Amino acid sequence: MKKEEIIALLNEDLEGEHGAIIQYLGHAYAIGEGELACEIEAIAREEMRHLDWLAETIVGLGGKPSMKRGKMRSGGKAVPNWMQNDVLLEDDAITMYMEHIRIIDDVKIKRLLKRILSDEESHHGDFAHFVEKTEKEAMKDLRGDRKDRVAEILNWSIEHEYTVVLQYLLHSYLATNEHMKVEMEDQAINEMQHMGWLAEKMVSGKGNPRLEHTGLDKAQTMSDMLKDDIEIEKEVAGMYDRSANEVSERDLKKLFKRIRDHELYHIEVFDDLLKEVEKS
Repeated sequence: MKKEEIIALLNEDLEGEHGAIIQYLGHAYAIGEGELACEIEAIAREEMRHLDWLAETIVGLGGKPSMKRGKMRSGGKAVPNWMQNDVLLEDDAITMYMEHIRIIDDVKIKRLLKRILSDEESHHGDFAHFVEKTEKEAMKDLRGDRKDRVAEILNWSIEHEYTVVLQYLLHSYLATNEHMKVEMEDQAINEMQHMGWLAEKMVSGKGNPRLEHTGLDKAQTMSDMLKDDIEIEKEVAGMYDRSANEVSERDLKKLFKRIRDHELYHIEVFDDLLKEVEKS
């Protein structure tokens, strides 16, 4: 099998992992804090690890990771219906991984996909259990239909954080400077934390987090990637500062200021990386 064909198959797998991450996080946020939400978020983190392994393998083959989001199984009036959708999404993943293991002839890649498949089979069992658990506990959807200015700010913020998570991960995968790879991944993880904080704040305020992202940066060189990332951080730090001044809720003010300070830190990190990359 040609490398290009393997890359295309691995990108299908990667897109599937992306869709699963967002589906599971959306369900975890919507049921609020608690043991089950933590368990679902733990599964989402395992899917993130799969995405990372797949992306690195794609780059190693000379390809570019697709950051598109694969199929999701949305809908369902009650929490048990969501868990059943998660079971079905794992069915989809298991079927696809089994097929790709069958047709890919690279021994190391087969081994990786078998490793991921074992996790998906475990997740399938977890979500089947969660169907029963949520039915027994009559777990509720805690989201509301809040549509005021605060909800608008929060959803803009969630969209931004989701976008830069993807962008910084992509820049990490494509970077050839090892320091840049590590730092971009670290900042992506921090932005993922922000997305979670904001989504949870939205749900606790009876809103509905909009888990969508905008277009990603198209820069080809590490210098251009970092320059674009710095500009984004400057813009959003200003937005968080203005948002902190605009809202009246004390906890929300503190959250926006905390995220603003993190974004200012990212600017300094990216500035240092840019100097390092340009010097080398």
